[in-house]
Amino acid sequence: MTIKIGLFYGSTTCYTEMAGEKIRDAINESYGSEVVSIHDISLDSIRRMSEYSYLILGIPTWDFGELQEDWEEIWDDLDEIDLSGITVALYGLGDQIGYPKWFQDAMGFLWAKVIAQGARTVGIWPNEGFSFEESKALTADEKHFVGLPLDDENQLELSDDYISQWSQQVMHEFGLK
Repeated sequence: MTIKIGLFYGSTTCYTEMAGEKIRDAINESYGSEVVSIHDISLDSIRRMSEYSYLILGIPTWDFGELQEDWEEIWDDLDEIDLSGITVALYGLGDQIGYPKWFQDAMGFLWAKVIAQGARTVGIWPNEGFSFEESKALTADEKHFVGLPLDDENQLELSDDYISQWSQQVMHEFGLK
C-alpha cells in the first residue's frame, strides 16, 4: 500500500505555494517516492482532503490577522468536511515585523477549524528566534506555534532549513518515518 499525503495551500503571492513545493520535495526525497500530492485550493476542491489520511495545510496571514482570499472563499465549506481519523500538519507565512500583533494568526484560525472537524494535529514549532507581540497560532504553553511559521519577508535565509527540519519532524509524527 502506498502512503499518500495531501498538501493543500492557498497563495496570492506564490510564497505559500513555493513553501509547499519545498515541503513536498523534502518529504518525497526523504521518503524515496512520490508520497505528497499538492493542491492549490483555488483550483482543487477541498473535499479532496477526505481522500487522505495525512494532510499538510498551508496558509498565509494577510494584513491585520486576516485569512488569505482563497481560504476565505472556502472557509465555511471546511465545516462540512469530517476530518476524524485524519492527521494534519500546518504551515503558515507571515510578517513578524510589519504585523507583530497578528503574526501567523491565520494558521491559528485554521488549526482551530481542523480541530473542530475532528483532526489530530502534529508539527508544532518553537517560537524562539521570532520577534512578534501576539499570535493566535501559539499553543497553550505559548512557547510553540501550532505549525511551522515562516517569514520569507524578514527571515528568508532560515526558511529552507526550517522546512527541511519540520518535514522530517512531521513524517516522524505522522508515524511514516
